Amino acid sequence: MINNIDPDKAVVNRGNWYRLKKLFRKAEDKERLTIGFIGGSVTQGSLASAPEACYAYRVFEWWQKKFPNRELTYVNAGVGGTDSQFGVARVQSDLLVYRPDFVIVEFSINDGENEHFLETFEGLIRKILYSDNEPAVLILNNVKYDDGSNAEGRHNVIGKEYEVPCISMKRGIYPWVENGIIQKSRITPDGLHPNDEGHGLIAHSITCFLEAVYDKRFETEQRCFITRPPVTKNTFQNSVRYQNDNIVYTGEGFVPDQSKKDFVSQFFKKGWTADEQDAYIVFQIEAAGIAVQYRKTIRHPAPKAIAVIDDDWENAALLDGDFDEDWGDCLFLQTILHHTQKRLHKVEIRICEMPPNSRLPFYLVSVIGSY
Repeated sequence: MINNIDPDKAVVNRGNWYRLKKLFRKAEDKERLTIGFIGGSVTQGSLASAPEACYAYRVFEWWQKKFPNRELTYVNAGVGGTDSQFGVARVQSDLLVYRPDFVIVEFSINDGENEHFLETFEGLIRKILYSDNEPAVLILNNVKYDDGSNAEGRHNVIGKEYEVPCISMKRGIYPWVENGIIQKSRITPDGLHPNDEGHGLIAHSITCFLEAVYDKRFETEQRCFITRPPVTKNTFQNSVRYQNDNIVYTGEGFVPDQSKKDFVSQFFKKGWTADEQDAYIVFQIEAAGIAVQYRKTIRHPAPKAIAVIDDDWENAALLDGDFDEDWGDCLFLQTILHHTQKRLHKVEIRICEMPPNSRLPFYLVSVIGSY
């Protein structure tokens, strides 16, 4: 590992340590613990040589070494190419159902630096903090090593408001890359995803922080007050994701995908496919905001559909299945209704363009209602 990196530089918000200290004492009492992670491709472990080489598993290994002979469970809910708007809709089924004791949240690369993601990220953090198990939470801000960009300007606002510790690779590692002390190619093959050494640096920054908290575990820490008004309109905290196994629907030409889902990252599952012009599907969803999740593919030409809310055909949203990037098919999330009054809405999705030489059907992955 690269020497002389100061892990303290990565700590941009100390946060409140009450839950972490309580968790360390619980671990010392030999109680069962679940260590969880949710985020994008870096958390999933993209470009690590093996799943055990990614930062998340290395942090889990720290817990194993720190508390040997304890029953520890590792839950990695990282899904590449996804943001906190999707994260808040899936965190219950992908992570909170396992009742984690410690959670690292990482969406600073895939989220944008704007008010929309300030709100979606707040919803996600509130949903985790307020969950029944009251986990200790840490926010991880990864960075694009090409230009130093990320969404931590928004994420850290939420971290400070809710007294959640924030660890930043933009502050801890990127300055060394920017100044040429560390060659970018040494820690990332593509300027975005870390290799094994890059994952090691991330894990080191996190575990050094955890060691510092552990050393002070018996010092008094005032319990953090998290039952507070939200910073934003907070219309995403109660997001619900609907797929073919949890919603009633009508229509013609959309076929439910019944194939088995074995891993959290297998996201083209439990949706619907359509390969006929004018095929349609209709849902009734109670929400203040609605988003449609579908496949964008690099295999052109792809089918196109329209999404219509409450029969307002003049303002139909185009769902374009063509993907302009070249790295693979994309799980695309498109907001079609935002910041309205919560009520029952009719959502109709209809195929409007089915090229005769299309290589794939239109894949509707889910519809997400939020309020």
